[in-house]
Amino acid sequence: MDPEQIPGVLACDVGNTAIHLAAVREDEVSPVRTFRIGELTEIGGALRELWGGLKPPRKLVAGSVNPVGLKALEAAAQVALNEPVLVIGRDLPLPIETDLPHPAGIGVDRLCAAVAAFDRLGVACVVADFGTAITIDCINDEGVFLGGAILPGLGMGAAGLNAGTAQLPRVEPSVPDWVFGKDTHQAIVGGLVYGARGALRALVESYATEIGHWPVVILTGGDAKLICPHPDQSELVQAVVDDLVLRGVAIAYYRTLLK
Repeated sequence: MDPEQIPGVLACDVGNTAIHLAAVREDEVSPVRTFRIGELTEIGGALRELWGGLKPPRKLVAGSVNPVGLKALEAAAQVALNEPVLVIGRDLPLPIETDLPHPAGIGVDRLCAAVAAFDRLGVACVVADFGTAITIDCINDEGVFLGGAILPGLGMGAAGLNAGTAQLPRVEPSVPDWVFGKDTHQAIVGGLVYGARGALRALVESYATEIGHWPVVILTGGDAKLICPHPDQSELVQAVVDDLVLRGVAIAYYRTLLK
């Protein structure tokens, strides 16, 4: 296909608490625009801006784990662009082969992040997404999504401790610069962040045992940099890629062009 005829993709990641948007053409990704669910009054303008920055041919593609958010995105796209949204799993096939009995029941964001990581690396990898929920998934050397684990996100953990106890305060997760929490606030923040780091390491070690060698580890999601502030200094994590899911949304569409 003539490179000029490869469509640009306005990629949309409809998550549990926010919608993320970016313009993608092949491997080039614009800065990500983020809108919280329920605060979408400006999303129409962002859609028009990103759409206008893509030369035709172009497509509007979404991966969604939130039916309410998807409905709001589709309504905004109709008003702003008069364009349909191609939804992965509904209008487009899932982007990656899986070793799962019911792949349609897996969060599309997990599959999109997985295909984007493997598309770049071409070897076994673990993708850990630290968002509203934490997902830690493994892809083998053949590019097959094997499955993974889901944990409460840092914010969810903080809210749960506050709501489920009489005196523990609600804290904002941050990067702890201490080991021993010297007060309740430090103890909660340390527990959340060090606990998530420990879960990541334990799961990666378990996955490595199953596949027979150590996989490349890629992080994404809003809290990824709290878990690994300096990936260049980490012995576990190779990279933090903020736009990984959006890259996977675009790849899901591009793979349909090869069929």
